[in-house]
Amino acid sequence: MKIAILSQDASLYSTRALREAGEKRGHQVRTIDYLRCYMNIASSKPQVIYQGKALDDIDAIVPRIGASKTFYGTAVVRQFEMMGVFSANESQAISRSRDKLRCMQILARHGIGLPVTGFAHSTKDIDGLIDIVGGAPLVVKLLEGTQGLGVVLAETRSAAKSVIEAFRGLDANILVQEFIREAGGADLRCFVIGDRVVAAMKRQGAEGEFRSNLHRGGTATAVKLTPIERKTAVSAAKAMGLGIAGVDLLRSNHGPVVMEVNSSPGLEGIEKHTGIDVSGKIVEYLEKRVGHTPSPRNGRSSRDRIPY
Repeated sequence: MKIAILSQDASLYSTRALREAGEKRGHQVRTIDYLRCYMNIASSKPQVIYQGKALDDIDAIVPRIGASKTFYGTAVVRQFEMMGVFSANESQAISRSRDKLRCMQILARHGIGLPVTGFAHSTKDIDGLIDIVGGAPLVVKLLEGTQGLGVVLAETRSAAKSVIEAFRGLDANILVQEFIREAGGADLRCFVIGDRVVAAMKRQGAEGEFRSNLHRGGTATAVKLTPIERKTAVSAAKAMGLGIAGVDLLRSNHGPVVMEVNSSPGLEGIEKHTGIDVSGKIVEYLEKRVGHTPSPRNGRSSRDRIPY
């Protein structure tokens, strides 16, 4: 099978791990910088062209689209879909997951547990917005924020009003959510592939930090999920239409609630802290969906592969 990893940086851990996992199972794997792709949009023979050559022999792609490059990245994924290439995550599903408001609305429609969430446009309605989520403390999130950026904990009502007014003064779209105090600054990263959770870790924020992102000083340990947590994670990924997803849960007094569904979840943390070969499981997923069986290289080096 010929696999293309759509990534801007071939040296990133996740990109390298996926490539190595594919090659280990006998597949031809290539990293493609999707920003350098250009497209021939034709009804008879649509093409994606990279470095002057048409990518017309690829069986499957694994999109690793940066959040700031979602528009062009999903256009490239969509073009591959027009060509009949299987994508681990479809373009529409990636777009859904990148829009935090749309994501929350879709999850709510499917009856999936969420923190109480409010959204408004006018600063004249701030008091009502704060009341929707039960008052302070509360969390204010920029819709365009990623990896913990643009997420503020407002501990008092006056602080919440100031933060909301400041963001809206910049014409930024925001969500206001209840603060799940009982989570204790920890969340659960559930790595979903297909219809099951293949790995999970508990991320604990640094002392005094309510965000649990590892690059912000958080720590992680492998964790055993409850059946309802597994079901919630899988249901969230399915609701978004994602074949591969990192679903972030909080343990609340009213059960697990989904904080985010990530369409390009990192592999380094989850593999390091759980000891599970998640990259290999992604390749297995591609094999099952595309219908190819692995053909191990029997010790051959990567230089012996047929280039394409």
